Amino acid sequence: MTLSTDQQPDTAFPPMIGVISSPLLNSWQQKILHQLTHQLNARGVLMLLLNAATEQALAAQLTQAAPLGLRGLLLLPGAFSDSPPASILTRVSLPVLQLDAEQVMQKGARQAGEAIGRLLLAEGHQRLGYLQSQAGSSPQKQGYSASLMAADQAICVDLVAGGNDREQGWQAMTDYLKQTRAAERIQALFCESDLLAFGAMQAIRDFGQGAHVAVVGFGDLDEAQSSTWHLTSWSVNIERAINDALNRLLGPCAAQGETGGEGGLKRRHSHLGKQRPGEMSECGCAHRH
Repeated sequence: MTLSTDQQPDTAFPPMIGVISSPLLNSWQQKILHQLTHQLNARGVLMLLLNAATEQALAAQLTQAAPLGLRGLLLLPGAFSDSPPASILTRVSLPVLQLDAEQVMQKGARQAGEAIGRLLLAEGHQRLGYLQSQAGSSPQKQGYSASLMAADQAICVDLVAGGNDREQGWQAMTDYLKQTRAAERIQALFCESDLLAFGAMQAIRDFGQGAHVAVVGFGDLDEAQSSTWHLTSWSVNIERAINDALNRLLGPCAAQGETGGEGGLKRRHSHLGKQRPGEMSECGCAHRH
C-alpha cells in the first residue's frame, strides 16, 4: 500500500490533509481539533478525519484515501494507545507529522514540568507524586523530575492510570489512597493531563477521612477554571504548535497572525495546602479541598 502525491485529483479540488485520531471522546482532543479546523479553514485546506484506533483500521482507511491525493498526514495526541504504527506510516509516500512530537509541544511540556515542580516546592510540599496515562518518560515528567532534583527532592510516587481519562485517573488515585497510610501519602500530585487531574481530585474528595492532596494539571481545559475544580494547570499554546506543524506540511500561510508564546502556568487553588486563608476560603470550591 502506498499513498502518493502522483494521485492528485483535479487541480480545482482544494488541497487536503489526513488527520489521524482515536475516537474523540475527551475535551483535550476536541480542543485540539477545534483549533486545527480553524487554521485549516483559514488556509483553504480540507481535512479528512481518519478515526483509527488500531493499525488495521488505519491501513484500511489510508487505502481508501489514496485517490484523494492527500498532501500529508497529521497525528493528533492520543491517536494510539501505544506508539504510532511505524510499519504503516513508513510505507506512505507522504510527510507524516506527530503533533505532540513537535518542538513547540515538547519544549512547552518540559517547561511545564519544571515550573510545576518549583511551584509545588515553593508551596512547602515535601512528598510529591506524578500521575501519567502510560508508563514511561514524557517531557512533562522529565522537567518535573529535573526541578525536584535541583532541590534535592525526587518523585516519591509514580502512578499510572492506564489511559487518559478522568475515570482512570479516579481509579488510580483511589487505589493509591486505599493502599497508603495517611502519614505516608504524598502531599502534592502533578498530573500529565487535566482529565487525569479531575479524576484524581474527585477521588480525593470521595475518599474523605480528611485526605488532602494538592493537584496540578496540564492543558488548561475550559473546565479547569470552573468553581468545581479551580485547577492550577499549564496552558499549552496549541495554536502555535498546530501552526508550525501545518507550515511544515503545507508551507507558510501568508495570512497567519500572531500565534503567541509557549504557554504558561495558570494559578488557581488546587496546588495550595489544605489550610490557606484569603481568597480560597471564599471560593465555591473551598469546601471540596
